[in-house]
Amino acid sequence: MELKYFRLIKTIVEEGNLANSSERLFLTQSALSHQLRELEERLGFKVFNRTRNKWELTQEGIELYKLANKLFSSIDEVFTNIRDIKGSSKSSIKLSAECQSFFHSIPSFIQKMGILYPEINIDVALGATHQSISQLLSNEIDIAIVTAIPDSDKLFNTPVFKDEIFAVMHKENPLNDLDFLDVSHFGEIHLLINSFPLEGVAVYEQFLKPNRIHPTKISAIPFTEITLSMINANMGIMCAPKWQLKSFHLSEDVVFKRIGKNGLKRTHYLVVKEEVRNRKYIHDFISNFKEEFLNL
Repeated sequence: MELKYFRLIKTIVEEGNLANSSERLFLTQSALSHQLRELEERLGFKVFNRTRNKWELTQEGIELYKLANKLFSSIDEVFTNIRDIKGSSKSSIKLSAECQSFFHSIPSFIQKMGILYPEINIDVALGATHQSISQLLSNEIDIAIVTAIPDSDKLFNTPVFKDEIFAVMHKENPLNDLDFLDVSHFGEIHLLINSFPLEGVAVYEQFLKPNRIHPTKISAIPFTEITLSMINANMGIMCAPKWQLKSFHLSEDVVFKRIGKNGLKRTHYLVVKEEVRNRKYIHDFISNFKEEFLNL
């Protein structure tokens, strides 16, 4: 039974007669009369008992009218949901990362997202990255990338991937003779980091601080190219995951040395506020981010 017949039955009941229904459905009375006659012939029973001024549903017609209401109510609900889904997809996302390593790879990811989801505008907050969680709670950013699960029932976290941090040094550095760097070796090096404070530096927070070790000298250099130039001159050591340096041309004199006997490994998490975790644009961002960084 075609939808037009259900629409016809529903309209006649609501309008009271064929004349008013004709105006509402933008069809002539003759055309509507023909539709109704065709329907009743197909069904083998009358839908309406009608007189000159009165149209009443038969018992069979009442059942069809109930079904018509259910059908159109379901259709309206579906399209309302679709509008909500489309509406929730249109938004902007402000992103920050606790580890500045991510800022080397995020631009290419944002570019891909711009092609796949042009309705989502992604902005990167380059400010106080060590305060990502507090910024998230105060609504200054929408998504934080961190390496420790925050202790708050207002936040939702999901693991993205794991990586390993290596000590990056010149091959002539005396520490290159070792199989791995123990925590004690860091007490005598010149450590090159992206920025202060040290609480935002993974090797310090996870390896040196718990063992109360502080390097002889620490220099904050925001540009990786300059840091690598200093390493090429054997003027210091940086600590970074290998994937962070994929886009840079590394000298053959640069070597990677494991930190600790079992390596310095970490898990990265995407964190959002619990109240927005199920919004479509957040879900789309998280699923694509996981896929992008899966094989780093």
